Parts: sequence; structure tokens; C-alpha cells
Amino acid sequence: MKLPVDEDRLRADIEANAAFGAVEYDEPDKRGRTNRTGTPANRRARDHLVDRLEAANLDVSVDAVGNITGTWTPPSADQTNAPVASGSHLDSVPEGGIFDGPLGVYAALEAVRAMQDAGVEPVRPVTVVSFTEEEGGTYGDGLLGSSVATGELPTEEALSRTDADGDTLEEALSRIGYRGEGRLDPATWDGFYELHIEQDTTLERAGASVGIVTTITGITHYAVTIEGEANHAGATAMGERTDALAAASEFVLDVERAATEIVETESETAVATVGSLSVSPNATNVVPGRVEAGVDIRDIHREPMEALVSAVRESLDRVVTTRGVTTEAQRPFDVAPEPMSDRLRGDAHVAAEAAGIEAIDLHSGAAHDTMRVARVTDASLLFAPSRDGISHNPREWTDWADCATATTVLAGAIARTAGVKTSEGPTTD
Repeated sequence: MKLPVDEDRLRADIEANAAFGAVEYDEPDKRGRTNRTGTPANRRARDHLVDRLEAANLDVSVDAVGNITGTWTPPSADQTNAPVASGSHLDSVPEGGIFDGPLGVYAALEAVRAMQDAGVEPVRPVTVVSFTEEEGGTYGDGLLGSSVATGELPTEEALSRTDADGDTLEEALSRIGYRGEGRLDPATWDGFYELHIEQDTTLERAGASVGIVTTITGITHYAVTIEGEANHAGATAMGERTDALAAASEFVLDVERAATEIVETESETAVATVGSLSVSPNATNVVPGRVEAGVDIRDIHREPMEALVSAVRESLDRVVTTRGVTTEAQRPFDVAPEPMSDRLRGDAHVAAEAAGIEAIDLHSGAAHDTMRVARVTDASLLFAPSRDGISHNPREWTDWADCATATTVLAGAIARTAGVKTSEGPTTD
């Protein structure tokens, strides 16, 4: 079925959310927001979502780490049936775009409203979800709310995490009124859908309206420290230096070279990035004595990721020998690649075909809450096109018509998975 998604209503919700933490720019093509977990902007975004959920007659609850759910249980649904859930997140990176996260939350709500408008009678309840701290950067590396919900991260450990000012997550959530009770449990769901902007150009290049993800990339992070010896830039001869930054420069190029070779020989989807450097003492007239580097490795296959991990270690061993530095490496974050549910992907394809919408298969190079949820129940990730593939940037943009088109597929998929009651019984389930 093709459900009556209201583009204007969906746009109004996303536009309203964009005002919370909005950043002003002179350029007309920039729409940025900074919405960090526990901030006043985050509270306003949460308050608005709760208002909109309640306006659609959904029962709202908040768990201990601030995950918000709104559940629609129409008379047709058996309350003992496992619900079908859908959603994403409301937090953002600093000066992020207006679609990353909120599109998935409000598309899930619009899917429910479209079913209500069409008189659809699902046999399962439908739950709209907003996970806490998906982006990370304030209270960890990301996916916090879904990690707690799926048992990957203990609730108390999450609540004890601190931001740059030393405030705990528990304090921040209490301050804004979203320190709830209990733990959301996705294992009790029949399935979970997340709609997100693609953050790449695959759909744009293909001219397709919707992407149905086959696998979400794995991610591993390395925190690397290279220790040399700080010394006077003028009085220290070139042959007498133990320059930590020079060694780090070789390390950066080694990582890039290894990733390029992996792409050519093993996996075209593998990537590796040295994305952060902290140099000490960071003075023009001092030979650098210490460098801290952050490494990000991703692929939809585990073996190439481990090959890149080995390359990181080999490079560090090499600069120890050739540069006389000492090194240390820790792996604080590691998430395996996660395949999506064939059942839910099939429902999404059927929904797209029924609505006359072109949908293609593709993988996700970014992490999403779906990859956590997929460990405890069936899960599916859908993409809407991103203009020029830009995201985490005020120039992030997805046309409103594309938002509505992708939401139409989401609504149809949810309805199909939730089962539609007819005189002959459920059509799917």
C-alpha cells in the first residue's frame, strides 16, 4: 500500500527541531544546529518531540538514560504482540545539519500518522524511538542510548560518564528533566527500522529515491601516542633529534598507504583515517616531543579491518626502530560490521515497489543506532539521498520531496511488518 505521508507536516516537524540550537550564518545555503545531549537546546528538542508524540495519541515513556519512546496501540493491535519500532536520534555534532537524526525520528512519527489517517489497522503496536547521544563527543564515542538499551553498556556506567566540564550524564539528564527509569529493551521488539540521510552520493549518482542498506560498516578506533624528545628548534642538530611529529607523519602516510592497498587487493569498501593529531608542546621553535593521534578504520567486512589494524601496529613498530621514538596504542572503540535483516529488507522493497518508488541496495559507511539494535532483533536501515553527500556540516541537505518519498517507503514497510488486519485476518505478520 502507498500511505498518505504529509510532506508539509513532516517538514514542519523537522524545521521546528532545527530551531533548537540553531546556528546563524550569512550564507543562505547553510542551516546548522548544535544540539548536544543535556543542553537547553536538547531539552527543547525533547520537549517538542514529546508534545508531537502525545498529539498523535502515542503513550510516551523515558528510560534511565533518556531514550524516548512513543507507542501507538490501536484497537486492532494485540498488546501482547511484540511491537514494530522505528526512529533515530535528536542530538547533533557541533554545527551539524538539520536532517541527520531528526529525519528518522519524525519520519517514524509521520509513518504512524499516515497509518492513522489511512485507517490502517495493524495487529502489532508501533513504537517511535529517539535514542540518546548517538553522535557521541559529549559522553563517549557514540551510540550510547542504543548501547545501553541492547545491554552493550551498563546503565550506571553510561550515567557516570562525564563531559568536558566534568558533569555526568546523570546530572545533565536530571537537569533537563529526562532522567527516566528502567531500561528500554529492543529485544522485545518484532523489528526496528531507521530512516537516515545517506551521507554519501550513491543514491544521487544512481538517481534513486531510497536506499535499503545491506550491511552497516564496522568501526574500530585506535588512540595512538608517539613519544620523542622536545628540544630547541635552533640549537638541536638535525641528526640529534627525536621528532615525534616527523615519526607521526610517517605513521599517517603508512596508514593511508595500507588502506589504499587493501582497497586494491581485498575490499573496495575499506577505509582508514588518521583524523586527529595533538602535538606537544606545539610551539614553532620547539622540536615536537609528543603526538597523540586518533585512527578510524571501517569496512563492511571484518578481515580487512583486522588487516588494517595489523598495519597500524606494524607502522608503529617501524617508527620505533627508525625514529627512536616510543609508542603506545589502545583500541577504545570496536564495533563489528552488522548485516541487516533479510525479512525487514524484503518488506521495505515490497513497500517501495507498491508505491512505485525506486529503491536500491547499498551499504552504510557510517555507524547508526540500528547496528546495535540488530544484535538483539531484526533491524533495517533506509537511506534518503544527500545532496553532494555532505553531512555533519551546515550545508547538509536532503530535498523535502525526497524526505517524504523515503518516509512513504518507511511507512509502508512498518505497516507490512506490523501486519494489517482485514476481514480475512492479518495480511502480513
